[in-house]
Amino acid sequence: MNLEAQKGWELGGWLGVSNYFGDLNSSLNLTDPGPAAGLNVRYNFNNRVSWTAGLNYGYIYADDANSSNNFERNRNLSFSSHLFDLSAVAEFNFFPLTHGSNDEYSTPYIYGGIHLVRFNPHADINGESYALRDLGTEGQTIGEEYSLISAGLTVGAGYKIDINEKWSVNIHLSIRRTFTDYIDDVSTTYPNKVQLAAQRGQIAVDLSDRSLIDGIGDQGRQRGNSTDSDMYSLFGVSLMRYFGRLECPKISEIR
Repeated sequence: MNLEAQKGWELGGWLGVSNYFGDLNSSLNLTDPGPAAGLNVRYNFNNRVSWTAGLNYGYIYADDANSSNNFERNRNLSFSSHLFDLSAVAEFNFFPLTHGSNDEYSTPYIYGGIHLVRFNPHADINGESYALRDLGTEGQTIGEEYSLISAGLTVGAGYKIDINEKWSVNIHLSIRRTFTDYIDDVSTTYPNKVQLAAQRGQIAVDLSDRSLIDGIGDQGRQRGNSTDSDMYSLFGVSLMRYFGRLECPKISEIR
């Protein structure tokens, strides 16, 4: 049977890890992964090209105390956040992948597309966890806080291998660059602490400036790097179920 014309849907789930890259992880450290999981639906246009949508979850966190940079350690900021991610990507298989074939049963692949992510950075102080956006830690006025939803671009690569004609395993790594610099609540400069206390309370001041050395948190001093947006990665292993038909080509009429 010639299966080259194969099309169809796939549905599956994945488990893995997430990592954050930004102002509190400027060295792209991979030693603090969080759990991640998701659901994927894929449509195969043929055995080379497909489209995949995903609903994904990740947990990210970072702490300046773990940094190798002296300024960052003395800045002493930290955060954690749950991520809820909706993505849509186009995939390209390097080799033909035909479910049920004895020869075309595995391939590396690449993909790219867009995503939408919902985040909400928190930090702990005195045994309590606080949502940082609500505290305006960089002097944002009430009603002018950053959005907790951002779009972004996704690129990735992976490897697909069939278990049988219906089930396959996919190993994949994606990098998500967002259009926000506030996944970690850190972007610009330290605010006026008197004004911040009057507007948001002393907890906001305490979480805005947790520096270990006097002067780091003075008004106008750099708190983050606003020229570079935040990123995160998702690495996982998917189990996918194929619901399409194993199509045979039409036999040409003999004249």
